[in-house]
Amino acid sequence: MLKRFFSYYKPHKKLFLLDLFCALLQAGCTLVFPLITKNIINDYVPNENLRLLILGCSVLLAIYILKAVLAYIIQYWGHVLGVRIQGDMRKAMFKHLQKLPYTFFDENKTGAIMSRLVNDLFDISELSHHAPEDLFISSVTIIGSFVILATINVPLTIIVFCFIPLMVFFAVKTRKRMHNAFKKMREETANVNADVETSVSGVRVTKAYACEEYIEERFNNVNNDFIKARCKAYKAMGVFSSGMGFISDFLYLIVLIAGGLFFYYDVIDTGEFAAYILYISMLLTPIRSFVAIFEQIQSGMTGFARFCEVMDEKPEIDSENAVSLTQVDSDIVFKNVSFSYETSNEGLDNVSLTIEKGKTTALVGGSGGGKTTICNLLMHFYEINSGEILINGKNINDYTRKSLRERIGIVAQDVFIFDGTVKENIAFGKIDATEEEIIEAAKRANIHEYVMGLPKGYDTWVGERGVKLSGGQRQRISIARAFLKNLPVLILDEATSALDNVTEFQIQRSLNELSEGRTVLAVAHRLSTIENADKIYVIENGSVEESGTHNELIEKGGRYAVLSGEFSK
Repeated sequence: MLKRFFSYYKPHKKLFLLDLFCALLQAGCTLVFPLITKNIINDYVPNENLRLLILGCSVLLAIYILKAVLAYIIQYWGHVLGVRIQGDMRKAMFKHLQKLPYTFFDENKTGAIMSRLVNDLFDISELSHHAPEDLFISSVTIIGSFVILATINVPLTIIVFCFIPLMVFFAVKTRKRMHNAFKKMREETANVNADVETSVSGVRVTKAYACEEYIEERFNNVNNDFIKARCKAYKAMGVFSSGMGFISDFLYLIVLIAGGLFFYYDVIDTGEFAAYILYISMLLTPIRSFVAIFEQIQSGMTGFARFCEVMDEKPEIDSENAVSLTQVDSDIVFKNVSFSYETSNEGLDNVSLTIEKGKTTALVGGSGGGKTTICNLLMHFYEINSGEILINGKNINDYTRKSLRERIGIVAQDVFIFDGTVKENIAFGKIDATEEEIIEAAKRANIHEYVMGLPKGYDTWVGERGVKLSGGQRQRISIARAFLKNLPVLILDEATSALDNVTEFQIQRSLNELSEGRTVLAVAHRLSTIENADKIYVIENGSVEESGTHNELIEKGGRYAVLSGEFSK
């Protein structure tokens, strides 16, 4: 995992090396300070050498100034390095998310994905800056201190460094517990984000049903789980921090006792003892740095592990010999198609049907029967278990997903409106559309006059999920997208079922115009939207129960006749 982590430094290698070089100089400056102090105590002051005293102090001042400049570079450019690496990871993860199959989003909460994309990567940013830099400085300081201490007195140095393995052993022992605790904390953070995202998105439903207390209670449960997980993480951190603190303090005590005895028996002089104390303090500083950054390392690496979990999810992959679908020249055929969802028993069982070119084919049936599943499979959002779906006589697996979806437009019941302007939302059907094309699409969807009455016209912000628009207006924007896209195949997935009768009638006229000359697959909820279809399939429990025109099915007196009675109510 470390190799994978450090691979993200490669595009920023120069900045990373600059950061480490400045850290090395800073560590060097720190190591020089006790040596000059020793000379001042042992030589310049006792011998009243004013010139060397001033020179030594001047050197110390120059070192302090250099350390200040180095600290600025490390703090500023080091954090820039971390932010750039974080940005690269976020970009890579977001790009990867666009390629993941529907099944991933079926199984993962939006808030949990957001937590990985934002919270986890923020901690990775801090880790990518501080960890290499602090570990490098600490390592240089410890090694440098050891070498210089050995020049002062080897036996005393060996006594001190005998305690270092004890600290390493303790750190390794507590690491696993900390890792598990921080991983659990990350999971609970994601659950909190997911619950907040869901609750805020559904606040209107909450208020409408006066369920504020229930929502608060549900959030409190999630929040309490987060608090418990966080407390366990900090408990593990507390054990580590207190243990390391005690060992470092005990080491300092050993130095005072051993150094004092060495000084008492004239093994070392006053200046050497002072320098030794300074170097021990200097040695303890990187050790304490290890303690301070250990939480950051655990948190950051846990976040990186969660980042890798998403990046390791297999994306949608086209077959090796897949080609682009340039046009739809024939009927679309479902041939003995069977499919089942991983998380439910719903699906399709040996479904065969034909969506004739240039005609309207309707799907009707009870909820959960498989109508929307057929639409999703046509868009190749899921892989079928058996059978095949044919376009131009070829299996859709032989076409690239991108080219397939570029030939199919969809107007669904639940229209998703992005946080942006009216113009941006209509242009989602064709990103490079001109303003004239957008306006023409809006006119054909019968929303142009409404838009022109808005404060900023097409540049009016519609709010998150289009909260400033009515259901009919959102539906018209969806239709305008389809007009703008101007594709040969159109899916109408219960496009008017959530609208009142007047709005439905107005939008149905737009849909009729949109359907002219296209191959249309309409999932029907109301009789008025499907009675003129060229072919109607009744889908029940994942199977085709009957098919025919409206009149033929009424004459049969089967399931469709029963449903049509329900529809017309």
